[in-house]
Amino acid sequence: MNSTAVLKVAKGFFPLFYLVSPSQSSFKHLSEVPDYVQQVVPYFFVLIALEAVVRWFQDKPLPRVNDSISSLTAGTFLMFGRAIIGTFEIVIYAWIYENFYFYPLPWDSAATWWIAMILIDFFYYWFHRMAHEINLFWAAHQVHHSSQDYTLSTALRQSVMQRFSSWMFYLPMAFFMPPAMYVVHKQFNLLYQFWIHTEVVNKLGPLEWFLNTPSHHRVHHGTNPYCIDKNYAGVLIIWDRMFGTFAEEKEKVYYGLMHQPKTWNPIYAQFFVFAHIIRRVWSHKGITEKLRFLFYSPSWTPGHGRMGFVYSEPYPPVSAHLKSRFGKPTSWWLTVYTGIQFTTAVYLSLELDKLKAPYFVSLLVIFYLILYFTNIGLLFDLNPMSAKIEVLRLIILLAVDYALTPHTVITGMLLHFTRAVSVFSLVLWLLITFKQTANKTEQ
Repeated sequence: MNSTAVLKVAKGFFPLFYLVSPSQSSFKHLSEVPDYVQQVVPYFFVLIALEAVVRWFQDKPLPRVNDSISSLTAGTFLMFGRAIIGTFEIVIYAWIYENFYFYPLPWDSAATWWIAMILIDFFYYWFHRMAHEINLFWAAHQVHHSSQDYTLSTALRQSVMQRFSSWMFYLPMAFFMPPAMYVVHKQFNLLYQFWIHTEVVNKLGPLEWFLNTPSHHRVHHGTNPYCIDKNYAGVLIIWDRMFGTFAEEKEKVYYGLMHQPKTWNPIYAQFFVFAHIIRRVWSHKGITEKLRFLFYSPSWTPGHGRMGFVYSEPYPPVSAHLKSRFGKPTSWWLTVYTGIQFTTAVYLSLELDKLKAPYFVSLLVIFYLILYFTNIGLLFDLNPMSAKIEVLRLIILLAVDYALTPHTVITGMLLHFTRAVSVFSLVLWLLITFKQTANKTEQ
């Protein structure tokens, strides 16, 4: 099997649950592995909507529009990264297996199925733990923890950079585990974790002893002192119990980051910790000190000890800015507008693979969609430049729309509807821009 074939069938997956039998998931070749992402995404939205209904019946606050869209935007950015770069990590895994395997397990064995499930979960625990305890890895992973809400949409708030470090933790499996089995079970492991990002499910009795549950994972996302660096598990909580990182949910959990960003800008959310690390590394002399800032704990500072992997002082109590969530309520009209615009952008993102256009054209579409999603965040921020950017974006959209008509995946009434919405939106934001300019002139 060549790298092109691997890239074609391994574009990144978000599989659902462990609901299949070993015989159903025992694919011999990577080309036989289904592309679950297209199949599962609609169910994500259904479950997110269902969770909102359940929260309403439970008298819990409804998910905030700005926070939910920020989470979904991060998930879409991850898809863009895979579309641009491909799944290099699976190519590397397959290459090692094909050239250096020493004891290939039979692909059609039930025992191989169970071994793959357990090993994927074991290596996920160590990757996840290092993503919290090594500063450079945390710079990527922090995106997932940046939400101050805890809903199913939070599960989709992922980093575009994390994949550059996570893949290496699974490479020991490449010496004996068939690539198809690896890809299938890595998907199952990740998507199991979707449903544990919720507050509507309480403790689950005896299951709490060996499974990662919503209760355990709420602790993992908490900023309370007892929650920090706890419950790294993917599926089986037994790893945390074995390696001393388990904590039980005791009190109300407050979510977010110790240094919570004060913006809905998705680009800033992805990279602001990297910028912080670069500043710290640049400001200190000596290669040893610079390496410590990269590979020690995110909380490490000079004087915390030789190793510095573990925070050596008591964690501070939950600060007021984490107890009061960032962001003003979104107005009804901005909620409706961004909802329509975001739905359109997600649809275009999912249909991107069907766009029969040269690669560079698809690349331009991706960068346009990044601008699309980023400005939605700026609109939530009430950024004074967001109205002008929206006008520019809509002009570009209408111009490119006609230029790419022969390649469009939207046809019929849907095409006319999206164009009408774009024209109406352009008129709306031109009026808003003129009003802002007039008000500024009067001042």
